[in-house]
Amino acid sequence: EDVGRDVAVVGSLRRGEGGLERFWLSLGEAWTRGVDVDWDAVYAGTGARRVGLPTYAFQHQHLWPRAAEPDAGHEPLPSDAVDARFWEAVEREDLESLAGTLEFGSDEELSSLNALLPALSSWRKQARERSALDGWRYRVTWKQLTESRSVRLSGTWLLVVPESALVDDWALGAVRTLTEHGADVRQLTLTSVELDRESITRRVREEVDGATPVAGVLSLLAFDEQTAPGTDNVTAGLTGSAALIQALGDAGVDVPLWCATRGAVSVGRSDRTDNPAQALAWGLGRTAALEYPERWGGLVDLPRAADERALARLVTVLAGAEEEDQVAIRAAGVLARRLSRAPLADAPPVREWRPSGTTLVTGGTGALGAQVARWLARNGAEHLLLTSRRGPDAPGAAELREELTGLGAEVTVAACDVADRKAVESLLDAVPADRPLTAVVHTAGVLDDGVLDALTPRRFATVLGPKADAARHLHELTRHLDLSAFVLFSGIAGTLGDAGQGNYAAANAYLDALAEQRRADGLPATSVAWGRWGDTGLAAGGAIGERLDRGGVPAMAPDSAIRALQQALDHTDTVVAVADIQWERFVHGYTAVRPSPFIADLPEVRRMTDSGPAGGGDSGAVADPASVLRQKLAGMSLAEQNLTVLELVRTNAAAALGHSSTEEVGAGRAFKELGFDSLIALEMRNRLGAATGRKLPATLVFDYPTPAVLAEFLRAEITQDGGAAAAPGIAELEKLESALSVLDPAAEDNETRADIAARLQALTARWEAPGTRTAEATGDTVTEKLQEATPDEVFDFIEKELGI
Repeated sequence: EDVGRDVAVVGSLRRGEGGLERFWLSLGEAWTRGVDVDWDAVYAGTGARRVGLPTYAFQHQHLWPRAAEPDAGHEPLPSDAVDARFWEAVEREDLESLAGTLEFGSDEELSSLNALLPALSSWRKQARERSALDGWRYRVTWKQLTESRSVRLSGTWLLVVPESALVDDWALGAVRTLTEHGADVRQLTLTSVELDRESITRRVREEVDGATPVAGVLSLLAFDEQTAPGTDNVTAGLTGSAALIQALGDAGVDVPLWCATRGAVSVGRSDRTDNPAQALAWGLGRTAALEYPERWGGLVDLPRAADERALARLVTVLAGAEEEDQVAIRAAGVLARRLSRAPLADAPPVREWRPSGTTLVTGGTGALGAQVARWLARNGAEHLLLTSRRGPDAPGAAELREELTGLGAEVTVAACDVADRKAVESLLDAVPADRPLTAVVHTAGVLDDGVLDALTPRRFATVLGPKADAARHLHELTRHLDLSAFVLFSGIAGTLGDAGQGNYAAANAYLDALAEQRRADGLPATSVAWGRWGDTGLAAGGAIGERLDRGGVPAMAPDSAIRALQQALDHTDTVVAVADIQWERFVHGYTAVRPSPFIADLPEVRRMTDSGPAGGGDSGAVADPASVLRQKLAGMSLAEQNLTVLELVRTNAAAALGHSSTEEVGAGRAFKELGFDSLIALEMRNRLGAATGRKLPATLVFDYPTPAVLAEFLRAEITQDGGAAAAPGIAELEKLESALSVLDPAAEDNETRADIAARLQALTARWEAPGTRTAEATGDTVTEKLQEATPDEVFDFIEKELGI
């Protein structure tokens, strides 16, 4: 025996696997062990062919559908296929193919077609591009609601008021009106030093101690536009509102919180946005609705005057009679916020905007700023003033400057912290007099993502400084200039809200409100709430990009986004959202934890809602599989229920992590070990909420740290048994069934199989009723049969008779 030689045993037959594929697999195992295999002989006649392999380690996944095979028959093509073939030839400028399609044959016809083809191709490309861009454009509108009859409130209502608004008409009027409509009002007045999480938690606990059940909370904290202690220019109204959301959770008060503002939004051309700083709370609130639906009521913008009619309408909103969560109360009634499409179609532009003089681009050496700078240079910009914190020392700044100079623009790259007002003043004072500042494009911004529970005043300041504070400085320091454009790069997070981006959503909502205010003052303003830019921008790739991809927000090509920006300027848009949103994917996640009337009127959302089960539609919500899951579980044993819910948990965990399968998500592996963070945990909560129809906490995966533990909790929640105890013997049998159900008998060794079978035989013998006989002619009892059975026969019996 040669002990120095590797020996491998390869079999070609296994139980249930005796076919050709098993044989080929065995040959492959032998070949990897050094055995020579004549592969040409093995695959002769099968049609197999050799393919080149990558020169790097790889995992092969088929991600794209395979093109349909061409029809071998002579069936006529449908008209849309004929059209597609025609326009495909036009776009390729393929004269020969087009002539064949049109059956042109003479030289004169071909000459005419050849002359027309470039113009036709250009028209086709432009038409397709305009159509695509129209599909990206959205705007916010306001829908008049029908007046509801008088409503009553019940239970305790907390009215949270900042000390600065203690004698405000709305604070005084709210106490009186809520009381008159049946509420037990507890007013919580907070001083400037009490607008932190710990202080608010303590005060809330004091107020609710001994009170009747708390039914809701109305906050006027957003009225406070003073600077929060310990921050640079972050309003106390914003940090206080965030701390209140956190404190309610800490105090265990999971009731609807309504956040009131005044003059934060505009519902029409004649309605001014007087207080854009209060719009910060609207961006925060839209995110709170997604993260903490159990303790979020909504946003309500109040008119200046707290008259009796407006106060009565406020009570109607708080009572939920309108079933809306983003409303404005005005003299004309209650209006609800809606997202609408804003196609330009063939509307002629108001102007053809072109840069002149000096154009300032904040964040100009960053990814977005560089794209904008190239566009400006190609469009004849005389002087580009590009700013960033590091200025000329920023990575790629020198190369960008050289590139822009080559396009014909004079370029100045300056270091400037645009969150610093004095630095912005100095920057503007240095603009050459012979090339005055005529346009501002504010692209600067940073991210500091985190769930609301983890946000602090400092983290708000980090994001608001270069985005919101900088916009305010630019607005105030240039309002006396004759600008042709004042462009703010906002984000779709401020329009829709986005879990994990409460601070960023707040900053973007402020930019939109600032643009509304400037336009009302007769100043130029265009705020574009951008979706995701491809190849560049804060959400271009990485974990954020992957999350947006899964959520139905794919990346937009930068060149197309720039053309959308040109359109917005040419059509003098004030606030427009430009985002590629795949609604059939986006809606499920967005409405997983609560319905969204805001998007309910979009045609795509309405179609999905209408196609759901009859009577199953809350406003803005689409049909979910929760009822199907409940029906499925109702007909299962406990063991089957556990397996089904565990697979549900593992599948959704894999999807939240971006895995293509559940292989990495073991039943006993901790979620933290799998790579879950707060944002992924929120996505997981949303997915499971949609799948189960249950209101689940944001801390779900931390409260139940493994898929198995979480599955047991969810099963009890879905089936509503709360883990109710069955009879002792049945409960233990169900545990046995559950344990055996996850085993693969074929994977167990013979000794283990025999031991399990013997114990089951003995157990059956002990519990069979005396005298019980089978219906078979042999008269053998089940016990006798099992005692005489082989292990394989016992497992067959368990599978067929017990369904395990």
